[in-house]
Amino acid sequence: MGKDYSIGIDLGGTNLRVALVSRDGLVVDRTKVSSSGDLMASLTSAIQSLFNSGAGGIGLAVPGLVDAKRQRILRAPNLSILETIDVSSKLTARFGVPVFLENDANSAALGEMYSGAGKELDTFVLLTLGTGIGGAVIYKRKLLDVAGELGHIVVEANGRQCGCGARGCLEAYCSSRAIVEITREAMDSGRPTSLGLLGSPVELAGATGGCHSLQAITPKIIHEHSLRGDTLATEVLKQAGWYLGIGIANYINVFSPEAVVLTGGLTGAWDVYVKEAIRSASERAFKTLFQKAGIIRGIHGDNAGVIGAASMAFLQGSVES
Repeated sequence: MGKDYSIGIDLGGTNLRVALVSRDGLVVDRTKVSSSGDLMASLTSAIQSLFNSGAGGIGLAVPGLVDAKRQRILRAPNLSILETIDVSSKLTARFGVPVFLENDANSAALGEMYSGAGKELDTFVLLTLGTGIGGAVIYKRKLLDVAGELGHIVVEANGRQCGCGARGCLEAYCSSRAIVEITREAMDSGRPTSLGLLGSPVELAGATGGCHSLQAITPKIIHEHSLRGDTLATEVLKQAGWYLGIGIANYINVFSPEAVVLTGGLTGAWDVYVKEAIRSASERAFKTLFQKAGIIRGIHGDNAGVIGAASMAFLQGSVES
């Protein structure tokens, strides 16, 4: 009897998300463990809790630079221990099945292609909108073998400092981190906003409960205040969306995709942030290409990475049919 399942793993800086995925792309079972401490021990234990005789492969989505052909993790800033461990060989020896490594954004794109928003598409661009901006390109049903650092195209010459060391990157304007930083800067300059009611570290010290410090401000909170009519919150989200639209227009003009698939926590602010991105992109992309490309939400949400990781075994034919 053929193998009908694969193990998909999304390696995060805080947690490891592990899932048993069926050949048709459904998450059958899952677990989540901390990525702190002995990483290999935690990883092995989590896989063991889901592994069964029907599982014929293991795929890992890695937050960093991966040499997928040689199955090596070259750079993983948030999980640097992975750079010193031959994860693929260790897991193959332990479980006796092929192991595949891929960048986490690439894995998310594979997941959406395999059984999600990109299932019926030949070519699409995927963006992960979270703490940073990640991306991947599926071209003619294949993952395009390029760096795919879509969050680091320059949208503002000599602009804001980006974590990568350059200036003016897309990520420096429309990631979760950037949105929070820009909001804090505006508040520090004295801009009126209901976000000030969240409190300050000084106020928090004398509070009895229920009050947030400025450090607690998140894009979700900013979005909530925008929905309540806060001008600053709305301006910050719209500005971030405006820059995101510049990036999307560039991707549309270069790759002429059938869709740009958006995933990640920031899609929760679709009505403000993404709506502005769509408007911005429509003004900059070639009209015929923009009309061809839908800007859509990913279907799998947080499961895109584990499904994509698991699908590598099926797509590369390692799991018997």
